[in-house]
Amino acid sequence: MTGRTATSRSQLARLGFADLSGTLERIAALEARPASDPRVPIADAESVWAATADPDGALLAIERLVEAVPDRLRPVLADPAATERLVRLLGSSIGLAEFLQRRPEELTLLLDPVTPPQSQERYTASLTEAVDGSSGETARRRLRVRYRRHLAQIALFDVLHPVPTEAFPAVAAGLADLAGAALDVAVAVARREVPFPAAEVAATPLAVIAMGKAGARELNYVSDVDVIYVTEPTEPAEGDDAPSIGTDRAVLIATRLAIAATHVITDLAAEPALWEVDANLRPEGKDGALVRTLESHVAYYERWAKGWEFQALLKARAIAGSIDLGERYVAAVAPFVWESSKRPGFVESVQRMRERVTAHIPDGQVDRQLKLGPGGLRDVEFTVQLLQLVHGRDDESVRVRSTLEAMDALAAAGYVGRPEAARFGPDYALLRVLEHHIQLRRLQRTHLMPSDEDELRVLARSTRLASSASALQDRWRSVKLEVRGLHERLFYRPMLSAVAATDGEIVLTSGQVRDRLTAIGFLDPDGAVAHIRALTQGTSRRAAIQRNLLPVLLRWMAEGPAPDRALLAFRRLSDTLGESSWFLRMLRDSSGAAHSLTTVLSESAFLSGLLERFPEAVAWLDEPETLLRPRPLPALLAETGATTARHGDAVDTAAALLRSVRRRETLRLGMAAVLGHLDVDGLGPALSDVTEATLSGALDLARRDAPEGLEFGVIAMGRYGGRELGFGSDADVLFVYRSETVPNEVASRAAQVVVRELNRLTEDALHPFELDIGLRPEGGNGPVVRSFDSYAAYYARWSLTWEAQALLRARGAVGDPQLLRDFEHLADRTRYPESIEEREVREVRRIKARVESERLPRGADPARHLKLGRGSLSDVEWFVQLLQLQHGRAQPSLRTTSTLEALDAATEAGWVTAEDAEKLAAAWRFASRTRSALVLWSGRTTDVLPVERTQLEGIARLLEYPPGSASQLEEDYLAVTRRARQVFEREFYGT
Repeated sequence: MTGRTATSRSQLARLGFADLSGTLERIAALEARPASDPRVPIADAESVWAATADPDGALLAIERLVEAVPDRLRPVLADPAATERLVRLLGSSIGLAEFLQRRPEELTLLLDPVTPPQSQERYTASLTEAVDGSSGETARRRLRVRYRRHLAQIALFDVLHPVPTEAFPAVAAGLADLAGAALDVAVAVARREVPFPAAEVAATPLAVIAMGKAGARELNYVSDVDVIYVTEPTEPAEGDDAPSIGTDRAVLIATRLAIAATHVITDLAAEPALWEVDANLRPEGKDGALVRTLESHVAYYERWAKGWEFQALLKARAIAGSIDLGERYVAAVAPFVWESSKRPGFVESVQRMRERVTAHIPDGQVDRQLKLGPGGLRDVEFTVQLLQLVHGRDDESVRVRSTLEAMDALAAAGYVGRPEAARFGPDYALLRVLEHHIQLRRLQRTHLMPSDEDELRVLARSTRLASSASALQDRWRSVKLEVRGLHERLFYRPMLSAVAATDGEIVLTSGQVRDRLTAIGFLDPDGAVAHIRALTQGTSRRAAIQRNLLPVLLRWMAEGPAPDRALLAFRRLSDTLGESSWFLRMLRDSSGAAHSLTTVLSESAFLSGLLERFPEAVAWLDEPETLLRPRPLPALLAETGATTARHGDAVDTAAALLRSVRRRETLRLGMAAVLGHLDVDGLGPALSDVTEATLSGALDLARRDAPEGLEFGVIAMGRYGGRELGFGSDADVLFVYRSETVPNEVASRAAQVVVRELNRLTEDALHPFELDIGLRPEGGNGPVVRSFDSYAAYYARWSLTWEAQALLRARGAVGDPQLLRDFEHLADRTRYPESIEEREVREVRRIKARVESERLPRGADPARHLKLGRGSLSDVEWFVQLLQLQHGRAQPSLRTTSTLEALDAATEAGWVTAEDAEKLAAAWRFASRTRSALVLWSGRTTDVLPVERTQLEGIARLLEYPPGSASQLEEDYLAVTRRARQVFEREFYGT
């Protein structure tokens, strides 16, 4: 061993030792041993100790071996590779450390190179050689010692593999093969021990059928091995002097053989038992005969077996004893397995069985269960097995035993989406690796995650799944959530048993289908059944994929607020796109896109309507992070400009394309908003950009016949000017023209023609686009378009306070750039006066009060009106605008068309407290989001928060509330606006 300077506390801590004082004492004790004892390298083997799961435990076990068997340990410690195997093995498994202390002669296994697990045939040969014809205690000891030697070799392959999750399939298969070999040799020992004539014993076949994980070749380190025993009567071949064995005699001898073989594995002996041999999956369970003939088994499964027994038989495999008889047994019961899903209520019974398993977990173990708990191994296994049993009836490609192979087969056949399989498989492997290494630690059967911090740290190092105990728990929780979500999505497909008919068609005559649809939230189950029939009937590839996917989609639709609407919209989309290969591929392979689609269809009538016009937009859901991102204004302007240039004099054709672009981009933004990719702060500017691009293209078309030299501009006002548009918002505008070369009368007529053309070209019955000029000078009595000089004269002499207030949102949007800039400078002189008199302030307050009393619709609840109600948009905007009128000249930061930017500036300048500003901003955002949500939900523009629960629930879901939050939305809105109204009344009215 190297010197003490190389084993400081800091070095030990860096290597992963926890008990630093104890380790230093242990190192000192080892250094003090006689020079003839083997040296234990630490400083010279830092990478080995740093890589081991439990350096403290490994050092303690090595110390004991040095003390007990130094000579046997010496060749191991003399070989660096063997030393690494020793340290890594003992650091991972206290159970195997105890085995090597108990059987030090087996330390030689560490001198052999680490190889993948062997075949069952090689294990059987090795165990047979070890037993060497013995029986009784000797046979038990020899078998178990050799078994554990091979177990240690498998464990070495596992713990030394750089990626344990990749090693898992080979490890689990090796453990199953080793168990099969042990059972095979145990049966051979039993044949020497049972008290029957040797000739009769030799003539009596006994097949051991592995079930569960042993049958699937995915066994744990320490697990009950589930088995079924089979025998049959025999007649000697002609000329053979072997005795004839009748049925009763065969059952008697085979039963004694099965019992004796079990004792070889489990009896108390000098070497501890291996594992439990569990035959409780046999017909009639514990109450049934331990051994039956093949004929008796078949008769039982034909008449009496329950659904769960066929699920258990899914993994059945001849593993030991009379293999030929075992294979005939597996072939005989296979038809029962694959026809079992025809049984009435089969799927529901499997689902209930999984729920019972979860319900019976002790309360203190639910959160620690790797196997039985929510998000655990059983969620994966039950899901895969149920899908196999349902689809394997007609599709032999999914008839495989291994869970991971079955998942791959289900994905390959289209029954599970590739993304789901890509997550389910690795998640299952991760959970199994955790289970393996927990059991390997003490060679004890357990499925509970450790609660002790030190044990969690060891597990993290052993599995290399995380860098610390807390990180391992976080990763495990994340995997549990994902597994549970996938399990619920696949295992509880609402139509899995009722919709899929035995011949591949949909069963539509059963009242149970309608009941189930009603139970999960469909209001019109008859209509839903009709849609399902239309989508799934036939033998086309489209119908086949729809049959696979629709159960999942129905569940997702049912999770939304309007499943009937979603299903109708989905049918219309499918009718349009169903034969498109990309659409089918996306539905099959992209669970995220399919889920997003059902969310959009269920939550938004507005977007469902737009999707009928642009069904190809569904493809955006496959790459939402890029394809649902708002397009920048330059890109939109480039597209509209190219459209108007490309279509030459075909003005109406070009205008139709511009309207189509607007609908398409509105759809993009709506989908982004519904799916949480775009918030209200990003929505307003994005919709304003779409409006700007539309108007820009339309203006190019509208002014084609205008006289040369006529400048024209569109001034954005109101929420459009503030870049605060929502879905369904009008575009408030002013129109302005100027010409130095065209006579005024000619220019005026030409400008009016441009305005008429703008309105005509942008008019859209499918997605209304209203250019509102109500904020122009003189209001409804003023001309629709004025010259720049006319605006200047009017604002200099006649403008009222409300018109100056309206100009606070004025922004040059579309048209000739110099004219737009000049108009903004003109507006500045009016909207940011040097001072505002008290009478003008009173006038603003008077008009606001009048708006509240006169413009609120008759019968509308002031507390629920999103625009004009108490504490809503109007209150916040009028309050901010009054501050801009009062201080905009002196405070440049207030000179913005954005409500929230102006509020922030006023807060920074000290005219509004941070607390009040937060209340006002919260109310403005809440009301803005709710206005857009109302349009998305209903497809209609409205400004009143509804009272009806269904509508409130739909709006709540769009605002990202959990299901059942209609009342909470209502309470939150009223509370937020009440607080804002209190600020408004105090600061605006001074009350």
